[in-house]
Amino acid sequence: MALHAPIEPPATVGVLGGGQLGRMLGMAARAMGYRVVVLDPDPGCPAAAIADLVIVGGYNDVDAALRLADVSDVVTYELEHVAAAVVEAVEVRVPVRPGRGPLLVTQDRLAERRFVEGTGIAVAPWREVRSVPDARAAADALGLPLRLKLPTGGYDGRGQIRVTTADELDDAWERLGLAPGTALLAERELAFAMELSVIVARAGDQVATFPIGRNEHRAGVLVRTCVPAPLSPRVTEDAVAIGTTLAAAMDLQGTLTVELFLMPDEMLVVNELAPRVHNSGHWTIEGVATSQFEQHIRAICGLGLGSTEAHGPVAMVNLLGTGPRREACLLGVADALRDPAVHLHLYDKRVVFEGRKMGHLTALGATTDQALASADRAHAKLHWGNETAQTKEDR
Repeated sequence: MALHAPIEPPATVGVLGGGQLGRMLGMAARAMGYRVVVLDPDPGCPAAAIADLVIVGGYNDVDAALRLADVSDVVTYELEHVAAAVVEAVEVRVPVRPGRGPLLVTQDRLAERRFVEGTGIAVAPWREVRSVPDARAAADALGLPLRLKLPTGGYDGRGQIRVTTADELDDAWERLGLAPGTALLAERELAFAMELSVIVARAGDQVATFPIGRNEHRAGVLVRTCVPAPLSPRVTEDAVAIGTTLAAAMDLQGTLTVELFLMPDEMLVVNELAPRVHNSGHWTIEGVATSQFEQHIRAICGLGLGSTEAHGPVAMVNLLGTGPRREACLLGVADALRDPAVHLHLYDKRVVFEGRKMGHLTALGATTDQALASADRAHAKLHWGNETAQTKEDR
């Protein structure tokens, strides 16, 4: 497929979603001379500070999305929780990239597993289950421990439970807040050696892959990414092949993130797909010639892709919220930034609470260990003030 007719500045990029990903996409677009419009249910969302216009509406609000379409030259999305009906309505009026196909594949874990297996790429052994007898049969077939996951809506470890004994299946639907008969994904928990991310950008038939990152999660939330991951050349080639194969199979125009498990025998297994920029690629802002955010804008606007040559080893550490819900007040910034290798990104979220993604730190170094040490030292100097305070809404 040839590149689409270019959509050049000062055209308007519409973004479905105004969170931190929409904010950083918008910053990249504005740097290139584009106008930016976002749709989000929160008028004070992180992207509001950089957008020309915020259209307030939910991710299933077709009327609000059509208002976005009417002032945009191209539309993209920053999360998979956008209703397919919204994208279908918008793409009648204006190009939506990556489009409805990648969204349908990735917003339902069952559909995603079927899609990946259909390309011949491995996923963890799984079953669709709708009842306790189904789940017990899956446990017998797949083995324990097992993960039961909502097909839609879960992220950052939410919407799933870990099952270590068959008896824990008896109240699984109740624990997930679901009615009996609701479909779940039952998936074998894998004893992997390493978690990886490969990020692929595709514009027409032009493809660019970023250096592969090694991820560390806690309770399902990404806490660190280090690049380059310590991989053999063969594993690196296999990971790139998986990413490019899946992007082509989706006919994706934009950015695809593939989260992988590296098994002890060096086999790669797909964990999750995201047809968008991703938390595990935030390091690209400082770490690569073209960030994932600029690359996505270039791809959806039909421009040539930029270089993904790395500047050197780099580490990214997420800055998560702590304590109760309250007004955000970050302390220690001056001390954290005394190290010239460290960069701080805050998402302009006005309220902080336990586990909320509030920002990230990146650091470059001579080695990934050195980069991570710099980022961790800076992170240790930061903390959220007023841990016992509450927002006015909570009082």
